Amino acid sequence: MRILICGAGGQLGHELTRLLEQGVGEIGPIPAAYRGAEVTKTDVAALDITDASAVERLVAAGAFDLVINCAAMTNVDGCEEQEDAAYRINAQGAENLARAAARQGAKIVHVSTDYVFSGDEAAERVEGDPTGPQSAYGRTKLAGELLVAAANPRHFIVRTAWLYGYVGKNFVKTIMALARDRGAIRVVDDQRGNPTSANDLAYEILRIAETEDFGTYHATNKGTCSWFEFACAIVDGAGIPCEKTPCATADFPRPAKRPTFSSLRNKRLEDTIGDEMRTWQDALADYLENLPGHRGDPPDKE
Repeated sequence: MRILICGAGGQLGHELTRLLEQGVGEIGPIPAAYRGAEVTKTDVAALDITDASAVERLVAAGAFDLVINCAAMTNVDGCEEQEDAAYRINAQGAENLARAAARQGAKIVHVSTDYVFSGDEAAERVEGDPTGPQSAYGRTKLAGELLVAAANPRHFIVRTAWLYGYVGKNFVKTIMALARDRGAIRVVDDQRGNPTSANDLAYEILRIAETEDFGTYHATNKGTCSWFEFACAIVDGAGIPCEKTPCATADFPRPAKRPTFSSLRNKRLEDTIGDEMRTWQDALADYLENLPGHRGDPPDKE
């Protein structure tokens, strides 16, 4: 099997690469179909996915069986201020990859987000629920979903949320650093969603991509919490003593609107191959155990 991972330097791309190399994730072994897979990794320096000709050349030369698109403009406030740029990457870039993959008869996995929903309904969203993005990030990611689906019938659109991994910056590392440096954290308590381990998401993506059950999936760790509750679990799990204070979203005005309730249910997984995603608490516990600098010690340099 020949696999192309776009955005391989990011949190999810790194975990996909690691699972394919090691054959196992924190949940368990990946499908045997990936044994001996030839993996090509690209990032923006190697491939600009907004360049349709460059994408076409690379995908044709690689004769890939599977393309996994982790590349995206994910800075939510940055997208609000540069929606045209976000659209080129999150929508047109995704379409370029899907079309090039279709010409090779390859499957494509396109990673999307909870932000395609309005976040106004206080109930878990399933795959078939009406969308209604309220930010440029959500609008451009939803546009990407629609363009990918139209360009390649052999598509898997995988929505996730609140992602954290072992490389790069994320909420978990930020909270740990603030707790160590300031001895206090102040975090919003009126936004709720699903914290999700990139290692677990990578595992589930590989299970999904092995199938022919094309369509849209949700893949998040199980359970819903607020950002404040998540932050408390992080510092407590890491053994960092600090003062914890909840606050409101209104206390931190930002250019882009955040969803109030963006919890997803992995209904399509439940109905097809089975949902093996862990609870967010179990995934976080493993992450803190495996992350250099857990339990309050200074982290290793990345």
